[in-house]
Amino acid sequence: MKAGRILVSLALNAALAFPVFADAVVQSKAGHHDAFRQMEEVWPTPTEVRAASGAPGHEYWQQFVQYDIDVRLDDATRRIEGRAAISYENRSPDPLSYLWLQMDQNRFKRHSVSQESRDDPLGKSIPITRMAEITIVEDGDFGYDIKSISDGKGNALPHSVVDTMMRVDLPTPLMPGETAELVVEYGFNIVSAKHVSNRTAYEILENGSPNYFISMWYPRLAAYTDYAGWIVKAFLYGEPALDFADFDVSIEVPENFTVSATGVLQNPDAVLSRAERDRLEDAKTAKKPVFIITPQEAQDRTARENGDSRIWHYKAENVRDFAFAASPSFIWDAKGFETADGRTVMAQSLYPPEAEPLWSRYSTEAILQTLETYGRMTMDYPYPHATSINAPIRSGMEYPMLAANAPRPEKDGTYSRRTKYGLIGVVIHEVGHNWFPMIVNSDERHWLWMDEGLNSFLDELTIQEWEEDVPSVRSEPRHLARLMTRPNQQPIMTQSDAYINRGITGYAKVAAALTVLRETVMGREAFDTAFKEYVSRWAFKRPQPADFFRTVEDASGIDLDWFWRGWFYSTDHVDISLDQVTRATIDTKNPDVEAAWKRDQKAALPRSITAQRNDGMERRTDREPNLLDFYNEHDEFTVAPKDRKGYEKLMADMEPWEKELQNLGSNLYFLDFSNKGGLVMPLILGIDYEDGSYEEKRIPAQIWQRNQSRVTKLIVTDKEIKKIVLDPHLETADADMSNNYWPGKVDDVRIELQRRKTTPNLMQKMNDDDKQD
Repeated sequence: MKAGRILVSLALNAALAFPVFADAVVQSKAGHHDAFRQMEEVWPTPTEVRAASGAPGHEYWQQFVQYDIDVRLDDATRRIEGRAAISYENRSPDPLSYLWLQMDQNRFKRHSVSQESRDDPLGKSIPITRMAEITIVEDGDFGYDIKSISDGKGNALPHSVVDTMMRVDLPTPLMPGETAELVVEYGFNIVSAKHVSNRTAYEILENGSPNYFISMWYPRLAAYTDYAGWIVKAFLYGEPALDFADFDVSIEVPENFTVSATGVLQNPDAVLSRAERDRLEDAKTAKKPVFIITPQEAQDRTARENGDSRIWHYKAENVRDFAFAASPSFIWDAKGFETADGRTVMAQSLYPPEAEPLWSRYSTEAILQTLETYGRMTMDYPYPHATSINAPIRSGMEYPMLAANAPRPEKDGTYSRRTKYGLIGVVIHEVGHNWFPMIVNSDERHWLWMDEGLNSFLDELTIQEWEEDVPSVRSEPRHLARLMTRPNQQPIMTQSDAYINRGITGYAKVAAALTVLRETVMGREAFDTAFKEYVSRWAFKRPQPADFFRTVEDASGIDLDWFWRGWFYSTDHVDISLDQVTRATIDTKNPDVEAAWKRDQKAALPRSITAQRNDGMERRTDREPNLLDFYNEHDEFTVAPKDRKGYEKLMADMEPWEKELQNLGSNLYFLDFSNKGGLVMPLILGIDYEDGSYEEKRIPAQIWQRNQSRVTKLIVTDKEIKKIVLDPHLETADADMSNNYWPGKVDDVRIELQRRKTTPNLMQKMNDDDKQD
């Protein structure tokens, strides 16, 4: 990059002519790829179901289900036995000849698509957990055991199981507005968390008692939708597409077990002591979390000999799923949270002794922070409780009102920084899923990012409100920048199970993209208003990607098609280079002024090495002065009287405003940028001036609209620029900052001196073994 001073002739009364591209799709010349092409050709055509504004249309519909389930957790056999009476209401305009149910436990059947489609490349090692899963599935007896399926009158219904889906054929088509009744009796063996990573699993705690987390435990109606009919994708990893439902669930467990579940406990008098009920009431207005079951009480309950079973009865309304946790070793703490509309939500945590002292200090507090931040950014939490369970899983998993979270301290009670913030972060993330997808019911079988990505963005905002300088990686554009340059990646708009790297594409890139959108492109006020509008429109409904994109534009009044195209539909990355800076001033047309300037410019040029070495040389004109003439007295910049008269006439013919511009003494800085990564972005300039002042200029992305390869920005200032930094706050995910400085910046790095390492030979190893013996 260079800096120089050139003369610019100010052409008055002239118009700039730009090329007009009649065809916005085919750009065959000058490398123009039209990053600003509108997305209407890609997004689904608006209908009565989904409006062009991004809102639900006036004919929007979705199905509804009612479940009445009796389930027994058999601790002796590690097995679930259940009976589900299901009412399915057809609110669609279509007659349905059959119903599809999700049978996710079949993922662990031999030869399931999930098992057979796993890629296990040859390497120097294989994870022991993967080998455990292969052998457990091969030798075990897992997956659903369907004992019977009948209608509401006891008549058997034909059915067929296709991997993790089951089709139940109806005797007559279910017409719009009608309800189908079916009863399913079933069972399955619960996998051990020690051997298999699963969302339903058990573990044996140090005191010998079990800890169960039970999800995907009943045949669930698959979603029937306006955009894809039945969602029948096999369960590989992505979470389900479900319709909202009411649940009435009776859970039979051993007498000394504590159960926590989705919904409201209907029989607290039968399963909770008077002291536990009183503590729950006190916790509603407590200033800090209150123990409902103390550590000592949990220990006593574990030591108590197991007697008869008892039933915990829960009901939940308008939720998309139901899960529960059960163990005799649960410690239980809780605290009330008052929502903006005056309701009290119970934030509570249940965990075994192995979770202490970490969980009693941080889990419920993290829930409270989530309710506060998410409630402000989206909508008030609508459910009666938000519960965090220390479950036998490897990370975290979410269900309505119930979040399963894994982090624990070491056995000696100590914990690392990573474990502490890992717990806080995963609790926030999993509880946050109550909004996405439990309230805004996105379809993760198709679009993981609408669930995980939006939630990752919000959980980062939440953890930023937890503590200053708390570890935060997903939403910071600077942390994503280099990852976006990797060759083996896909657009965000990729089907969930096909992601190469779920964590980067479906979580981190979406969180960073929305951070850029909020902080750099739209501004906080416009973004926050649009985001809340999206949640308001689609709460307890099922949005699709275009509904999100259209709503954000509709509510903010900002055309963002270029942003969606670049960040969500392509694998381009951000790398904008500040190639050159040229300083110019306006040609005044005054011959005396311009001649002096040209003379100074020539004098400022470096003398050639030849001229320097010729200094002192005797010339002929030194010996013969008569050879000097007119041209030796006047240089090439001498101004003639005729030139001055021409200038006087020019000025006399000018309007006052024209004279003012002609004599403008400001500096004109032409900044040349090139787009090396392909992703167009706003230009954020940090400018230091020679007088010590500093200024930031924010140039919208639309500067690239006519040429996405190269643009030039003109800055007019009375000051002289000392240096310029492009993206000074690292807010645009620019992958190469080395080309963002004028003048260029020298990078500082640390180099380690590597010492030569010696490896003992076999004789030395044998001698060491002999010495140890």
